Amino acid sequence: MSETYRVTPQPHSPVTPAAGPVPDPRYAAWLAHALDLARAAGQAGEVPVGAVVLDRDGGVVGVGANAREESGDPTAHAEILALRAAARHTGSWRLPESTLVVTLEPCVMCAGAIVAARVRTLVIGAWDPKAGACGSVWDLVRDTRANHWVEVVGALDEEGCGEVLRAFFRERRA
Repeated sequence: MSETYRVTPQPHSPVTPAAGPVPDPRYAAWLAHALDLARAAGQAGEVPVGAVVLDRDGGVVGVGANAREESGDPTAHAEILALRAAARHTGSWRLPESTLVVTLEPCVMCAGAIVAARVRTLVIGAWDPKAGACGSVWDLVRDTRANHWVEVVGALDEEGCGEVLRAFFRERRA
Protein backbone atom coordinates (compact mmCIF):
# COMPACT_ATOMS: atom_id res chain seq x y z
CA MET A 1 0.00 0.00 0.00
CA SER A 2 1.38 3.36 -0.96
CA GLU A 3 2.27 5.83 1.75
CA THR A 4 1.03 8.63 -0.51
CA TYR A 5 -2.65 9.44 -0.36
CA ARG A 6 -4.91 12.42 -0.32
CA VAL A 7 -8.43 13.29 0.63
CA THR A 8 -9.59 16.30 -1.31
CA PRO A 9 -12.92 18.06 -1.00
CA GLN A 10 -12.25 20.24 -4.03
CA PRO A 11 -10.52 19.99 -7.41
CA HIS A 12 -6.77 19.50 -7.40
CA SER A 13 -3.92 18.25 -9.50
CA PRO A 14 -2.43 14.83 -8.67
CA VAL A 15 0.94 16.48 -9.15
CA THR A 16 0.31 18.73 -6.16
CA PRO A 17 -1.85 16.70 -3.76
CA ALA A 18 -3.81 18.35 -1.04
CA ALA A 19 -3.10 17.27 2.52
CA GLY A 20 -5.78 15.30 4.27
CA PRO A 21 -6.55 13.08 7.22
CA VAL A 22 -5.39 9.48 7.39
CA PRO A 23 -7.82 7.42 5.30
CA ASP A 24 -10.04 4.76 6.83
CA PRO A 25 -7.81 1.75 7.60
CA ARG A 26 -10.44 -0.51 6.00
CA TYR A 27 -9.71 1.03 2.59
CA ALA A 28 -6.74 -1.33 2.16
CA ALA A 29 -8.93 -4.44 2.51
CA TRP A 30 -11.60 -3.04 0.21
CA LEU A 31 -9.00 -2.08 -2.38
CA ALA A 32 -7.53 -5.60 -2.15
CA HIS A 33 -11.01 -6.97 -2.95
CA ALA A 34 -11.26 -4.63 -5.96
CA LEU A 35 -7.78 -5.71 -7.09
CA ASP A 36 -8.85 -9.38 -6.95
CA LEU A 37 -11.79 -8.50 -9.21
CA ALA A 38 -9.44 -6.61 -11.54
CA ARG A 39 -7.03 -9.55 -11.80
CA ALA A 40 -9.90 -11.92 -12.62
CA ALA A 41 -11.09 -9.52 -15.34
CA GLY A 42 -7.58 -9.41 -16.77
CA GLN A 43 -7.39 -13.20 -16.87
CA ALA A 44 -10.67 -13.16 -18.81
CA GLY A 45 -9.17 -10.78 -21.39
CA GLU A 46 -10.74 -7.59 -20.04
CA VAL A 47 -8.82 -4.47 -19.06
CA PRO A 48 -8.16 -5.24 -15.37
CA VAL A 49 -10.25 -2.79 -13.38
CA GLY A 50 -12.31 -3.78 -10.35
CA ALA A 51 -14.78 -1.88 -8.18
CA VAL A 52 -16.58 -2.43 -4.89
CA VAL A 53 -19.51 -0.40 -3.50
CA LEU A 54 -19.90 -0.29 0.27
CA ASP A 55 -22.77 0.85 2.45
CA ARG A 56 -22.24 3.29 5.32
CA ASP A 57 -21.25 0.43 7.64
CA GLY A 58 -18.65 -0.97 5.24
CA GLY A 59 -20.77 -3.85 3.98
CA VAL A 60 -20.34 -4.78 0.33
CA VAL A 61 -23.51 -3.98 -1.64
CA GLY A 62 -22.12 -4.20 -5.17
CA VAL A 63 -19.08 -5.39 -7.08
CA GLY A 64 -17.98 -5.09 -10.67
CA ALA A 65 -15.11 -5.78 -13.02
CA ASN A 66 -14.67 -4.64 -16.59
CA ALA A 67 -16.76 -6.81 -18.94
CA ARG A 68 -16.86 -4.91 -22.23
CA GLU A 69 -15.31 -7.69 -24.31
CA GLU A 70 -17.50 -10.44 -22.86
CA SER A 71 -20.73 -8.44 -23.01
CA GLY A 72 -20.11 -6.37 -26.12
CA ASP A 73 -21.41 -3.44 -24.08
CA PRO A 74 -19.29 -0.26 -24.19
CA THR A 75 -20.72 0.82 -20.82
CA ALA A 76 -19.70 -2.38 -19.00
CA HIS A 77 -17.00 -0.69 -16.93
CA ALA A 78 -16.28 -1.98 -13.43
CA GLU A 79 -17.73 1.12 -11.77
CA ILE A 80 -20.97 1.05 -13.77
CA LEU A 81 -21.50 -2.66 -13.06
CA ALA A 82 -20.78 -2.19 -9.35
CA LEU A 83 -23.19 0.77 -9.12
CA ARG A 84 -25.89 -1.22 -10.93
CA ALA A 85 -25.42 -4.13 -8.51
CA ALA A 86 -25.57 -1.76 -5.52
CA ALA A 87 -28.76 -0.15 -6.83
CA ARG A 88 -30.36 -3.59 -7.23
CA HIS A 89 -29.19 -4.62 -3.75
CA THR A 90 -30.45 -1.47 -2.02
CA GLY A 91 -33.55 -1.02 -4.16
CA SER A 92 -32.61 2.55 -5.01
CA TRP A 93 -30.51 4.31 -7.63
CA ARG A 94 -29.57 6.84 -4.95
CA LEU A 95 -26.52 5.69 -2.99
CA PRO A 96 -25.84 8.73 -0.77
CA GLU A 97 -24.15 6.91 2.09
CA SER A 98 -21.99 4.73 -0.13
CA THR A 99 -18.29 4.44 -0.82
CA LEU A 100 -17.02 3.29 -4.21
CA VAL A 101 -13.56 1.72 -4.19
CA VAL A 102 -11.98 1.31 -7.63
CA THR A 103 -8.53 0.24 -8.79
CA LEU A 104 -8.19 2.92 -11.50
CA GLU A 105 -9.47 6.49 -11.54
CA PRO A 106 -12.87 6.52 -13.28
CA CYS A 107 -13.38 7.83 -16.81
CA VAL A 108 -15.82 10.58 -17.80
CA MET A 109 -18.74 8.15 -18.21
CA CYS A 110 -18.15 6.52 -14.84
CA ALA A 111 -17.60 9.87 -13.11
CA GLY A 112 -21.00 10.97 -14.39
CA ALA A 113 -22.60 7.80 -13.05
CA ILE A 114 -20.92 8.31 -9.66
CA VAL A 115 -22.36 11.83 -9.43
CA ALA A 116 -25.79 10.65 -10.64
CA ALA A 117 -25.84 7.88 -8.00
CA ARG A 118 -24.95 10.42 -5.28
CA VAL A 119 -21.96 8.36 -4.06
CA ARG A 120 -20.46 9.99 -0.97
CA THR A 121 -16.84 8.81 -1.14
CA LEU A 122 -14.68 7.60 -4.01
CA VAL A 123 -11.50 5.66 -3.16
CA ILE A 124 -9.07 5.38 -6.07
CA GLY A 125 -6.21 2.88 -6.25
CA ALA A 126 -4.28 4.62 -9.05
CA TRP A 127 -4.69 7.82 -11.03
CA ASP A 128 -5.32 7.64 -14.78
CA PRO A 129 -3.21 10.44 -16.32
CA LYS A 130 -4.65 9.77 -19.80
CA ALA A 131 -8.41 9.58 -19.21
CA GLY A 132 -9.10 10.12 -15.50
CA ALA A 133 -12.13 12.26 -14.71
CA CYS A 134 -11.93 12.43 -10.91
CA GLY A 135 -8.90 14.63 -10.38
CA SER A 136 -6.17 14.05 -12.94
CA VAL A 137 -7.29 15.06 -16.45
CA TRP A 138 -10.74 16.30 -15.40
CA ASP A 139 -12.49 16.53 -12.04
CA LEU A 140 -16.16 15.95 -12.75
CA VAL A 141 -17.02 14.49 -9.34
CA ARG A 142 -16.11 17.71 -7.56
CA ASP A 143 -17.29 20.22 -10.15
CA THR A 144 -19.21 22.85 -8.19
CA ARG A 145 -21.61 23.31 -11.11
CA ALA A 146 -23.00 19.80 -10.58
CA ASN A 147 -25.82 18.92 -8.20
CA HIS A 148 -23.64 16.60 -6.11
CA TRP A 149 -19.97 16.46 -5.11
CA VAL A 150 -17.96 13.43 -4.09
CA GLU A 151 -15.18 13.17 -1.52
CA VAL A 152 -12.14 11.65 -3.24
CA VAL A 153 -9.41 9.59 -1.58
CA GLY A 154 -6.78 9.13 -4.22
CA ALA A 155 -3.83 7.05 -5.20
CA LEU A 156 -4.08 4.65 -2.29
CA ASP A 157 -1.95 2.02 -4.08
CA GLU A 158 -0.53 3.64 -7.21
CA GLU A 159 2.20 1.03 -7.60
CA GLY A 160 0.13 -2.12 -6.99
CA CYS A 161 -2.88 -1.10 -9.06
CA GLY A 162 -0.70 0.35 -11.78
CA GLU A 163 1.37 -2.83 -12.04
CA VAL A 164 -1.74 -4.97 -12.63
CA LEU A 165 -2.58 -2.75 -15.61
CA ARG A 166 1.01 -2.57 -16.90
CA ALA A 167 1.39 -6.36 -16.74
CA PHE A 168 -1.88 -6.84 -18.64
CA PHE A 169 -0.83 -4.53 -21.47
CA ARG A 170 2.75 -5.89 -21.58
CA GLU A 171 1.31 -9.37 -22.14
CA ARG A 172 -1.10 -8.12 -24.84
CA ARG A 173 1.65 -6.29 -26.72
CA ALA A 174 4.24 -9.09 -26.54
